[in-house]
Amino acid sequence: MPVTLKSLLTIAMLLSATLSARGEPMLPETFSNHPETRWRVFTDTVMGGVSTGQLSFEREGATHFARLRGKVSTKNRGGFIQMQMKLDAPPEGARGVRIVMRGNDEDYFVHLRSRTMLLPWQYYQARFHATAGWTEVKLPFAAFTPSGGMLRAEPRAKDLKSIGVVAYGKEYDALIDVKEIGFY
Repeated sequence: MPVTLKSLLTIAMLLSATLSARGEPMLPETFSNHPETRWRVFTDTVMGGVSTGQLSFEREGATHFARLRGKVSTKNRGGFIQMQMKLDAPPEGARGVRIVMRGNDEDYFVHLRSRTMLLPWQYYQARFHATAGWTEVKLPFAAFTPSGGMLRAEPRAKDLKSIGVVAYGKEYDALIDVKEIGFY
């Protein structure tokens, strides 16, 4: 039986759909190939706050990861440190965010921004807890809440333009390592 381009494309599409349906990660960032070209760090100083933060890219043996650390301060109406990556293309078929991380026994957030957001303080957020050991967390889009009015109740994958990991909302020393982040 001859193999045609059409049959190869059909097989590739079926395999892709099967992997996505089984919950395998889509577009995972593993911080191993020049992550500094994709990720940036910023703090509440962009709005007058006084939080301080740093983003570094580390390696322990074969494990690469991003480290976000700093001091979150709620003074001057501030209160966040964020590492953020712009998304080149919307993750079609995604149902949520998958993150593999460890931290200092504090709560952190994943923030999603969409192409429909006009104001810099608009985002969707979902909370997770970072313990000392590497842990995988899956956050379905239904777990994300909008930062204010005039936003859809739930983010749509096709509209996403950036993803961020955020230390937010209270006075504390932030320390979180992210080994993988992507969509499932």
